[in-house]
Order: sequence, then C-alpha cells, then structure tokens
Amino acid sequence: MTNPAEELLDVVDENDRVIGTALRGEVYRRGLTHRCVFILVRDPAGRIFVHRRTDTKLFAPGAYDMFVGGVVGSGETYAEAAVREAEEELGVRGIAPRPLFRFLFREDRLSWWCDMYEADWDGPVDPQESEVAWHAWLTPAELAERLDRDTFVPDGREAYRRYLERHVERPLP
Repeated sequence: MTNPAEELLDVVDENDRVIGTALRGEVYRRGLTHRCVFILVRDPAGRIFVHRRTDTKLFAPGAYDMFVGGVVGSGETYAEAAVREAEEELGVRGIAPRPLFRFLFREDRLSWWCDMYEADWDGPVDPQESEVAWHAWLTPAELAERLDRDTFVPDGREAYRRYLERHVERPLP
C-alpha cells in the first residue's frame, strides 16, 4: 500500500455533500470534514471482532477498536468502502456489511461522517498486519469490561454508544 497520508479523499460539508478533494494528510492537518465507514463484525456465537490498531496509524495509534473500517476514498461510495475496508482489515473475501445509520463525529477540530454497518463472519480471519496489532472475538460483556480499562478510539466509542442506543444486544446462543 502507498503512504496513507497521500490517499485522496472527498472533503464534505455538514450535510455530507462533496465540496472538494484533498490528500488524507492535508485533511487531518487542516481538520477538513471527510467520510469514514465502521463495520461491527460478529461471529456465529455473537462475539464482536475487537482489535488494537498498530502504532503506525495516523489517527489513534495503538488504540483499541470494536469496528473495522476506515476512510472513504475520493469517488468511492460508503457501501464500496465498507466492503473494501472489512475485507482488507480482516483478510477475507465475500463479507456483506448491512447498513445501519450515519452520524457526524466531531472532536476538537476534527470531524467526519461515519456510516455504520454490521456484518456476520463465520470463517477464519487473517488481519492486515499494517492495520491490526492484536485481535480477538469478545462477547459484549468482555467488550464492556475492556471499554472501562483500555484506550479505545474516540470515534469508535461514540459509534458503539450510538449503536447500543439503537440495538438491543443479541443473547449468546
């Protein structure tokens, strides 16, 4: 993969309309609003794929996340990015994310539109080493425990909070 800071992204306004393009490094430096996808992936037992980001990530290096995902490239749809990101990060093919909801995340001078998805995966995973330093399938209770003690990405925390507000956790089989 090329340098992530050189990836071309669509810059969007507060209504998620494209108003221009910029390189990811410039988007982050200038605090420009852009687009991201988040996919909550579950196994057949209802456990959630949780991982620790590598220390080389541009945003929240070394933090934990309960979503796979990332930025939407320029000209790419949210749905295309959701499949691409899930397949890249998990090292799988054929995943089918289901759309859930979208929200505008803001923290300090940063902001991005977050398009939320959920997907089921019943096969092995081979996470992308450049993105994932550690991973495990955790029950919702185990994830809640980790949220209380570990550093998670702030947008992932907010996305999961909103997810829980809208969805009742499924009981484990």
